[in-house]
Amino acid sequence: MKGVVLAGGTGSRLLPLTKVTNKHLLPVYNKPMIYYPLECLAKAGIEDVLLVTGGNNAGDFIRLLGDGREFGFKNLSYTYQDGAGGIAQALGLAEHFAEGHSICLILGDNIVEYTIREACRRFRHQGQGAKILLSQVENPCAYGVADIDGDRVVRIVEKPKDPPSNWAVIGIYFYDAKVFDIVRKLKPSLRNELEITDVNNAYIDRGEMTADKLNGWWADAGENIDFYLKSCNTVAAGGANKELSTG
Repeated sequence: MKGVVLAGGTGSRLLPLTKVTNKHLLPVYNKPMIYYPLECLAKAGIEDVLLVTGGNNAGDFIRLLGDGREFGFKNLSYTYQDGAGGIAQALGLAEHFAEGHSICLILGDNIVEYTIREACRRFRHQGQGAKILLSQVENPCAYGVADIDGDRVVRIVEKPKDPPSNWAVIGIYFYDAKVFDIVRKLKPSLRNELEITDVNNAYIDRGEMTADKLNGWWADAGENIDFYLKSCNTVAAGGANKELSTG
């Protein structure tokens, strides 16, 4: 399995902090924000990673991260997203990097309390299709929300006015190599972006989607300034990407 980290976007919701830098380079407690998703992949045993960035600060990522050896990667590659075309468009840029392998896609402003090692193991055992991770949130209207029937996700609804649950789809996704066929067939949404929710619903329609409920907290550090502050304080209080005790 290969890893893909998305670190583009304008970061407008964190202005003026992002006026002269990419939001993923901002500090979250004692590390740059981008360190957390990279450490998340590394602790899950993923050693070949592509970072997708954009805007005017792409070179800063190379200066900061280099070849990725600090994280234990065998290879850290970079590519550039020209403009804001959505998560699914950015995912499409990883097709040649994936080379037919399955991928773990993680958004660069997502931070989790515990490692995703077990979710990776289950997806590898699954063998095909897709897996999403869910977390309970207080503001489901701001996210893609899972409509759940028992243990099965029957639909993902993007930013619903009347949420079917409070289980949000967090920014960590597992896909087999067929995901790029799905991305190529997507049509832009009303906001002129290729939506990752449409990718997930395509897998649901095929009967090839599974979902795991996340252990511990999840922080969306780029959502707004209050979430950013909460993320910093949460990490400072207890750390991130910890191993989950089974004892």
